[in-house]
Amino acid sequence: MGVFRFFRVSDPSAAKLPPEKQDRSYKRWRMQSFLAITFGYALYYVCRLSIGVMKQPLIDAGLLSATQLGIIGACLYWSYAVGKLVNGFLADGANIKRFMATGLIISVAMNLCMGILGVSAVDGNIGNYILFPAFAVCWAINGWGQSMGAPPSIVGLSRWFPLRIRGTFYGFFSASHNIGEALSFLFVGMLVAQAGWKWGFFGAALAGALGILLILFFLHDTPESKGLPPIEVLSGESEKKETLDSEEKRAQTAKMQKAVIRNFGIWVLAIASAFMYMSRYAINEWGTIFLQEAKGYDLAGAAAIIAINPIFGVIGTVVSGWLTDTAFKGDRKYTAFVAGILEAVALAMFLFGGSAKWLNITAMVLFGIAIGVLISFLPGLMAVDLVPREASGAAVGITGIASYAAAGIQNVVTGVLLDNNVTEAGIHDYTYASWFWLGAAVISFLLPILIWKRKKAE
Repeated sequence: MGVFRFFRVSDPSAAKLPPEKQDRSYKRWRMQSFLAITFGYALYYVCRLSIGVMKQPLIDAGLLSATQLGIIGACLYWSYAVGKLVNGFLADGANIKRFMATGLIISVAMNLCMGILGVSAVDGNIGNYILFPAFAVCWAINGWGQSMGAPPSIVGLSRWFPLRIRGTFYGFFSASHNIGEALSFLFVGMLVAQAGWKWGFFGAALAGALGILLILFFLHDTPESKGLPPIEVLSGESEKKETLDSEEKRAQTAKMQKAVIRNFGIWVLAIASAFMYMSRYAINEWGTIFLQEAKGYDLAGAAAIIAINPIFGVIGTVVSGWLTDTAFKGDRKYTAFVAGILEAVALAMFLFGGSAKWLNITAMVLFGIAIGVLISFLPGLMAVDLVPREASGAAVGITGIASYAAAGIQNVVTGVLLDNNVTEAGIHDYTYASWFWLGAAVISFLLPILIWKRKKAE
């Protein structure tokens, strides 16, 4: 029971702030929490995507095949998928500071373990029969740790931000995905190119350690734990919030979570997000090696082009949340639909266009902007809009398990398609994989049409 008590949401502080100090203190702690989850979750991503820039060196060294790398990647996504469902429901009643920090500690530890295994493999002390299952187990554990990042982040946004500006700040927070992806391709890619693939894991672990410190020092659990009134009172949404004891709060949260499970709109968004994640992680996981094998780029040049995608994704995430809050009064569906079409067009340019640098850069700019909107809306903001504030974690858990289960399936299918389609020159043929990725992108923007008439939760 001690573990459950450690992770339980903080009790309200006995010392209440006087009214004249509340507004200033609230805004300061709110901004600190926002920055902690945004940059903390960005550094989560570095620990998740580190292996993406190492695939070609691993294959060239004869240590792992494309199919094995696909399976290893899938182990992370599948454990992440289950973990995001479980941890999404747990996060609604959790101490988000402790919860989020613990997940990143697990992730850092697994990157360190894989770096150590890499040193042993390069030195010839272990072979493929040990390296492959060891990497798979470590990456699966890493996936569980990663699943403890997004749910407390989104719960934190619900606890600290009023409804009228939640979309705006959710958009800013969603830029953490893009920041983390860019750091992965640039920082980890540079380490791998200069010092060898195994050092990518050590670099990712160092970045994760910085994220742990940010979370521990700057993330705050609830306004009430700091001596402030509930967010509904602070924001003027309600003059008074019903006071419930701990057992009543847990019962109310459980009731709302059950309602989320029965919400048709949540499941449509979950499936749409699943197909979007297939195309998204196809580029994140295989884009670098695709440019190397299909278009003749070197590792540094390929990683730099893929890094453009998340950098411009910041534009999509930041602008979309603010735009839909201000111009469309929180209506996200048309923006998401246009972004879905743009993603498919950009993906087609990238996969079936030539090797010209300007064309591939343009494709990644457009792809990044579109994905920035979609990762903010489909599995996140549009789902959260359909449920009560107290069940935000549950909604994200459901969309998360679908999204990352699909990302794992994509990784395995892609690896098999590549290993089964090799040219006479010994290079992978990406024809079937490319149509698989593009088809997923098209399906993802068509599905949400089914719920365009759904209303936001009060």
